[in-house]
Amino acid sequence: MVFLAILLCLLAASCGGGSSTPAPTPNPSNPYTFTLTSSGVSPKELTVPAGSRVLFVNSDSRAHYMASDPHPEHDLCHEMDSLGLLQNGEQRETLNLVTPKTCGFHDHDNPPATTQLGNIWTGRIIIR
Repeated sequence: MVFLAILLCLLAASCGGGSSTPAPTPNPSNPYTFTLTSSGVSPKELTVPAGSRVLFVNSDSRAHYMASDPHPEHDLCHEMDSLGLLQNGEQRETLNLVTPKTCGFHDHDNPPATTQLGNIWTGRIIIR
């Protein structure tokens, strides 16, 4: 019985006692990225090749509900439906933007008064 207990202790010590290397963290970088800060959306416009995804990163202290134009329908670019509400520190990509067109977007909770007027929470993606 003592032999069995010693054997079990040796096995337990050899299985999990050492340090393990953590799995690598995926690199969230995307060359097509909009950043949201207290100053607004930056850049205001990106041109991307068809098939690309665009990353939205919220570095502002408040949440932003990013949606495609026009407000309130949000039906210009359904590939942006995946963005939704981005809390501070969150990031999310659009779906693949496959059709050449221009996709305007805005913060649904702070929409521009008119399409022409715009505000700091608007921008556009040109898909070529």
